[in-house]
Formats: sequence, C-alpha cells, structure tokens
Amino acid sequence: MSITAERKTALIAEYATTAGDTGSPEVQVAILSERIRNLTEHLQSHAKDFHSRRGLLVMVGQRRRLLDYLKRKEVGRYERLIQRLGLRR
Repeated sequence: MSITAERKTALIAEYATTAGDTGSPEVQVAILSERIRNLTEHLQSHAKDFHSRRGLLVMVGQRRRLLDYLKRKEVGRYERLIQRLGLRR
C-alpha cells in the first residue's frame, strides 16, 4: 500500500521545482497521488477494509487542499500539475 523509497525519490526528482525541493505543492501532490493510486488498488480487492478507506479519504482531502492552495497562488503551475498528473479537475 505504501510507496517504495526509490519511487518516492523518482517522484521528487520529476516534480521538484528546484534542486533539493521536497516540500513544494507539486511534489507533495505527486506523492499523495501515488499513495492514493496504490490504496485505491488495495481497496479494489479488500472492499471491507474501512480503516484504509478512511485513510484514503484523508489523503484525498489533503491533496484537494494543496491543489486549492496552488490554484489560489499560481494558476499556471496548478494547470500544468493537474495536466501532468492526469487529474480531472
């Protein structure tokens, strides 16, 4: 359900705005999106895992808040990010 350290490092390298950037909204949203994808697959086969489902909802809410923040601050960065991640909004 969790992402590996190698995958997390790859996501950070791909979405970082500057060298050594791990805290920008882009990186945080990319990592959350990967975790959401993995947890969604887990819940496909474990439909009664309600504790993990609640964790999924918390992560989706956190990602939504980060995306709202980015949209409020810089619309261009927001639009590029959702395009790169393939998010619907």
